[in-house]
Amino acid sequence: MQRISIIEEIKELKIEKNAVILAHCYQNIEIDEVADFVGDSLFLSQQAAITNADIIVFAGVYFMAETAKILSPDKKVLLPRLESGCLMADMINLKELRNFKSQYPSSPVVCYVNSTAEIKAESDICCTSANAVEIVKSLSSNKILFVPDRGLGTYVASQLSNKEIISYYGYCPTHMRILPNDITDMKNKYPDAEVMAHPECHMEVIKIADYVGSTSGIIKRAKTSSSKRFIIATENGVVERLRRDIKDKEFILATDKAVCENMKWNTLEDILHSLKTETPEINVPEDIREKAYTSISRMLAIHV
Repeated sequence: MQRISIIEEIKELKIEKNAVILAHCYQNIEIDEVADFVGDSLFLSQQAAITNADIIVFAGVYFMAETAKILSPDKKVLLPRLESGCLMADMINLKELRNFKSQYPSSPVVCYVNSTAEIKAESDICCTSANAVEIVKSLSSNKILFVPDRGLGTYVASQLSNKEIISYYGYCPTHMRILPNDITDMKNKYPDAEVMAHPECHMEVIKIADYVGSTSGIIKRAKTSSSKRFIIATENGVVERLRRDIKDKEFILATDKAVCENMKWNTLEDILHSLKTETPEINVPEDIREKAYTSISRMLAIHV
């Protein structure tokens, strides 16, 4: 089937089935053509929750679809490719988290939103890469457990000298493939470029960046900065969208290794099949969903 006809059929099915399509900005850029919302994972789930859609099709990875279900329990949530998982989220399970907590029984657990529903449910409060520093700062405890990403946890610790952050050993393989030498090599080649890095990167990368922020933060900075050239230390999908949307500026990927293979699973054909069959459906047991919802709600209640 030709690409144009696939797009047209998807759009027709969206109307027929009252569906909303979400596309994370690490996805294949072609999916934007049928998406109702494109952006960070929590933002997407929040947007879907306030629509009157009956079906959510999440072009992302498994934990993102779970988050959508947590926020929209009455909507049917579909993940076009069930095998689309997050390697970092899979680095911790419930048993491992409980063991981690048992070593520091009086310390609250801050859980990165890039985690499974059961990890969110077992944590005290969630955070995103954009608000992690403020969420940790808001807690009264001086000792905080941070799961699952040691990259983001280390960055938060660097910003809060009065807090002891004990991070789990999880990490994002994509961001950890971006090395300090990649940045310095690019900076030598493009000395006028502004370096923007995601806080999941190595601390050594963050230290030499001009700006550190979430995916949405990087996109906003690219639009507002007076710089005309940028070296981007995050997943390639962000660079592709910046190049498409901001024509008068130049965006350079720090390394061609910064590609999340799991995020690239979904295709237009997969989305069409998912809408046609209304599968694979993502469900979260209600007891876990309620606890995970509380963890997310506590985060949203803090003014950042």
